Order: sequence, then C-alpha cells, then structure tokens
Amino acid sequence: MTPKARLLTEQRRRSVLDLVDQDGQVTVVDMVKRFSISAVTVRNDLDALASIGAVVRSHGGAVRRLEATQDYPLRTKEALHRDEKIKIGRAAAELVRPGETIILDSGTTTAEVARHLKRMRIQSLTVITNALNIAVELADTPEITLIMIGGLLRPVSCSFVGPQAEAMMNEFHADRLFLAVDGFDLENGLSTPDVLEAQLNNVMMRSAKEVNVVTDFSKLGRRSVSKIGPLDKIRRLITDKRATQEFTEALRKKGIEVIEV
Repeated sequence: MTPKARLLTEQRRRSVLDLVDQDGQVTVVDMVKRFSISAVTVRNDLDALASIGAVVRSHGGAVRRLEATQDYPLRTKEALHRDEKIKIGRAAAELVRPGETIILDSGTTTAEVARHLKRMRIQSLTVITNALNIAVELADTPEITLIMIGGLLRPVSCSFVGPQAEAMMNEFHADRLFLAVDGFDLENGLSTPDVLEAQLNNVMMRSAKEVNVVTDFSKLGRRSVSKIGPLDKIRRLITDKRATQEFTEALRKKGIEVIEV
C-alpha cells in the first residue's frame, strides 16, 4: 500500500471510530453506502480496528468498547489535574542532561516538561516533537535545537501524525522519550484514543534508548482504544502521589522505576 493509500485508509477508519463513538455501533451496509466502498473493504476496516482493540466486532458490523477513554481537546485536558502535571513535568525535565536528544510526544503533561526545560536553559539540547504547542513553547529558546515532525494535523491534540510523521520519526534516534498517554494498563501496556497517534508513539518508543511515561494518577489502570506498546519497553513512570500503591508496586516488580511527586 502506498503512503497516500494508507493515509486515506487511516482517515476512513478514524471516521468509522467517530461514528461508533457517536452512535455506539456501525453496520457493514451503512458503511458501504456512506463511504462508497465494497463490503469486503468495510469488513477489513472493522477487523483491523477490532485487532487493535478500538471496536468489538458484531454480527454485520461493530460496536463501541465500553472501557475506551475519550479523546478530549487539548484545552480541556489542560484544566485537568493541573498541579499534578506541573510537578510531573518538573521531575521529568530534571532527568535531562546537556547534549542529549529527547523526544516530546504531544500532550498537556509533556507540554509541562517543555516549559520546565525552557526555564532550565540546558545547554546543547535537541528536542524532537510532533506537537505544535510544544514547538511554539520552545521556538525562542536559543539553547535548544528544535526538530518538528510534520504530517497530518490532529486539531484535537495540536499534533502531527500519519505515515509522513512516522517516516520522518524513523530517521532519528534519541536518548530519551517522554510519552504522555491516556491509558496505562498492567495487562495491555500503553494506549491512546487515536489510531494514528498510537502508531507514531510506537515509532517514538523504538527510536529512543529510554522510554519515560509521564502521566497523572487518573490514567493508571485505564485502557484506551489504540494500543501504543508493551510494558517491557518502559524504563520509568513519572506520576503523582495519588497513584495507587498496588499499581506502582506491580510496575516495580516488573523492573520499571516509578517516580512519585
């Protein structure tokens, strides 16, 4: 499949997810009419979405997964658990050393990491990001070399995703990744509401020597629709003190460092 064809497929599948979220279900017959595609193509789309946990296949269609977390706009997320995110951002930024190359995923918690890095004035730091808000935050910081990942813009998260973003990300290697997630589940690992976001996040994980998850307590033990990657790729979780002891101890037993702030 060509990059253009893949992008069109992913956009169509995202539209299917929107319909499932809105109506609770979709049918093959309705999707054939709506998108002017064959029933075989619709079934392939639904099977692909079901394989990553985005929907549950039903007779003649698919239904919503009840445990999926919603994809809220960036401004809405900024107001949630604000104090915790500021503390997490500071603790994450303090891990960064002069001369390093780091990746900052899109998100409100990683935006706090960026704000603290800007104040710290770490010398010879390279930051790779797919987030417009983070790029704007760091653009006027002379100590930082900023690399912007382009692609298809997701307005809800102010981030770039898609095949072009993944191809560009594959060209880089980084010392550390700081990854904000919508779901962190002990059984299934990391997850996020958007399929394209999850795929780019997975590339980011493979491009970094060290993966640091930055998220507040509300995301722990939850599962979103699109799987990003497994637990064994994670070096460290930086979270707040409201995280349950059961969850943090389970991570430590798996060899994952936990910083609680």
